[in-house]
Amino acid sequence: MRTPALLALEDNTVFRGFSFGAPREARGEIVFNTSMTGYQEVLTDPSYKGQLVSMTCPQIGNTGINEEDAESRGLFLEAFIVREACRIPSNWRSKEPLDAYLRRNDVPAIEGVDTRALTRLLREKGCLRAVLAFGAQDPKALVRRARAVPSTAGRDLVSSVTCERPYDWTEPLPAGPGGLRALAGFKPLVAALDFGVKRGILRCLVSAGCRVRVLPASATAEQVLALQPDGVLLSNGPGDPEPLAAAVETVKRLLQARVPLFGICLGHQLLGLALGGKTYKLKFGHHGANHPVQDLATGRIEITSQNHNFCVDIGSLPRAVRTTHVNLTDRTSEGLEHTQLPAFSVQYHPEASAGPHDARGLFTRFVQRMAQRRLAAHA
Repeated sequence: MRTPALLALEDNTVFRGFSFGAPREARGEIVFNTSMTGYQEVLTDPSYKGQLVSMTCPQIGNTGINEEDAESRGLFLEAFIVREACRIPSNWRSKEPLDAYLRRNDVPAIEGVDTRALTRLLREKGCLRAVLAFGAQDPKALVRRARAVPSTAGRDLVSSVTCERPYDWTEPLPAGPGGLRALAGFKPLVAALDFGVKRGILRCLVSAGCRVRVLPASATAEQVLALQPDGVLLSNGPGDPEPLAAAVETVKRLLQARVPLFGICLGHQLLGLALGGKTYKLKFGHHGANHPVQDLATGRIEITSQNHNFCVDIGSLPRAVRTTHVNLTDRTSEGLEHTQLPAFSVQYHPEASAGPHDARGLFTRFVQRMAQRRLAAHA
């Protein structure tokens, strides 16, 4: 017997389905992800903290769960929503089915939902708060509880996903297409500020020849500079960048020190704030592995992996900051660069994990920036 489940939204919409995963209630904001593959990377991306994630691909779980594709130490999303959950996976790397994986990590889920209708609703009305509950429940009472769920705007979600203490990362990308090459004889030290960093980013840095030291989000500029890094990586992470005042101040201090900076996703937004810009919340965000982005310098189009609900306001950036990339769907900010300081960032995920490898060359660019600074310092 399958246990009935209800997904109640703040606009009075209620979706009915069946429980799988952990049998407990969940609440948060709903977003939809348009990736056809990579559900394990989605589940383990810390940037989904505070959110219930709905997959637009109709069947999820058919390749099971393996040990290599986890992007963090655990699962941080609030709940998982699918049309059909595959119970019998088939893949040579699979170690366990999706349902068992969610149960083991205490993540509730619902299947049998018309995810196409849910996606159309979110595109029309924007991000909505919701409650997922199981068994006999009063739909009207669940809607009232959904309206009481706090928004992700104005909340610090980073503190719940960052690492507790510094550590070194040494694992590279697996061999195969999309790999990176290091510069001969150059092993730069990168301090990676962990706002919810994906392991794919750290693997790309190692494959590009970097030594990587990961620091908690609370690390000060003084603590970062004490390592004498060749460069600093500002990682991805969940939620609204504006409440992260201490992190913005850290980035400002690092800019003053003229250390090469590379920001990704939330790191892009934090760099934008540190440079004097503003951020705002998108209607329903960008979540998936098929978002077209244009490099304004070359005109080249890249298909990118993305996961964010907030965005840098291009019009708020000072004249010394150049917009380098734009989203071809809605013309929002996808990249920036300071014209005098060694700092650049992108809103999308160049490591992909999962997704196309179109933008992995940005890690090589970061290494080249660090090499130029090293040469200038010894000139």
